[in-house]
Amino acid sequence: MKLFVGLGNPGAKYAGNRHNIGFMALERIAADHGFGPWQAKFKGQISEGRLGAEKVLLLKPQTFMNLSGESVQAAVAFYKIDIGDITVFHDELDLAPGKCRVKTGGGHAGHNGLRSIHAHLGEAYHRVRLGIGHPGHKDAVAAYVLNDFAKVEQDWLDDLLRGISDGAVSLASGDASRFQNAVALRTNPPRSSDKAEAKPEREPAATIPKAEPKDEDNRSSLQRLMDRFR
Repeated sequence: MKLFVGLGNPGAKYAGNRHNIGFMALERIAADHGFGPWQAKFKGQISEGRLGAEKVLLLKPQTFMNLSGESVQAAVAFYKIDIGDITVFHDELDLAPGKCRVKTGGGHAGHNGLRSIHAHLGEAYHRVRLGIGHPGHKDAVAAYVLNDFAKVEQDWLDDLLRGISDGAVSLASGDASRFQNAVALRTNPPRSSDKAEAKPEREPAATIPKAEPKDEDNRSSLQRLMDRFR
């Protein structure tokens, strides 16, 4: 079994926050791939289903961000999931809005959810880093991540979540490159050749003037013959 963990804070108050993009990613996967209903378990909300050949458990910890590791550890212990089969979806300040990168291992870079998971399980799990951009100053970070995405951000956010869902089967199978390609096709779709290179307009066809109709000759044959010798 594979375990996909989305990081966020519980409750309607936080549902639209930038910090909750991990929850949003799992909710899109569950909706698009026919996962079962969300149920309360392991100090979190879980949903089970399949992505391709893989059985996958989706987990949204309900412990608040800085205690996320408690929920993840409980699910891992119950299902005996190897750390290499865990993928955590989380917001990433150091990536531009809408960017997505897959990473395995490494530090938590001050992210409280990752810090908690590190403390309970170690660092050798996979991460899907979801770019939300940086407010520009470290003192503004807390307010920035705990505020909702702005209306002008909704288009790229929707494209990113759709791309994650498109590539979820590849991610579950371990093909990170194909997963990232699926995301890129949504967030940076290729331009069509028609748009990339405008074709010159065709010259309008020359207009051929119509021949003027000739007056009908109503003379008799004898009259026409006589007129020729006049």
